[in-house]
Amino acid sequence: MPQRRPRILIWNEFRHERMNPAVAALYPQGIHEALAGPLRAAGLGVATATLDDPGHGLAEDRLDGIDTLVWWGHKAHAEVPDAVADRVRKRVTEHGMGFVPLHSSHFSKPFLALMGTGCFLKYRIAGEKERLWVVDPGHPVAAGIADCIELDHEEMYGEPFDVPPPDDLVFLSWFQGGEVFRSGCGWRRGLGRVFYFRPGHETYPTYHHPQIQRVILNAVRWAARPEGMEAPVRGRRETPLEPLD
Repeated sequence: MPQRRPRILIWNEFRHERMNPAVAALYPQGIHEALAGPLRAAGLGVATATLDDPGHGLAEDRLDGIDTLVWWGHKAHAEVPDAVADRVRKRVTEHGMGFVPLHSSHFSKPFLALMGTGCFLKYRIAGEKERLWVVDPGHPVAAGIADCIELDHEEMYGEPFDVPPPDDLVFLSWFQGGEVFRSGCGWRRGLGRVFYFRPGHETYPTYHHPQIQRVILNAVRWAARPEGMEAPVRGRRETPLEPLD
């Protein structure tokens, strides 16, 4: 029987592209469509949603059957209602949906809820060189990636990164200014998986880089809810499996 292809939803606040001509020039159809194209080319089922869609693009029926949610947010985190963020959290922890937050989505409400920490870090926008070193070459998210990915221009994120210790550390970034950062981290949360991937400042063409596209493809596959997953039975159990007398 052929394996069902993962169903991916890419969510983007879609504000920078409509307000900043430099961002619009890099991503004329929005960051969400730049992310969607390589995933569609790889044969995944991909839909997109934005903050200004009905239900903020994340209504219950929109999330039904989604295997991985990819999230890009930056300037409009506060506009995501708490109820919507909690809906995403529950889909991960209780239904096994994968969650792949990108770049400034470390401050998104769903990621904050899943981490339980402030997710603070250092940053600097100076267009400096970045090398993303693969520190776990056997991890599925690193498949097809050489020793490192070099980006000519990116925003610097620096340690300490206020998150729980990751279950998987796949990429460690070095920046031209000297800082380092845990740029590719995986966690298990309830039934689901989370993979945070740092690159992607909106004024740089990062999401057009083939190796960055490959990492995101690997990440959505790794995080995806396994086919046939069913939520475990919870709560009071009246009937024992074995006799009690």
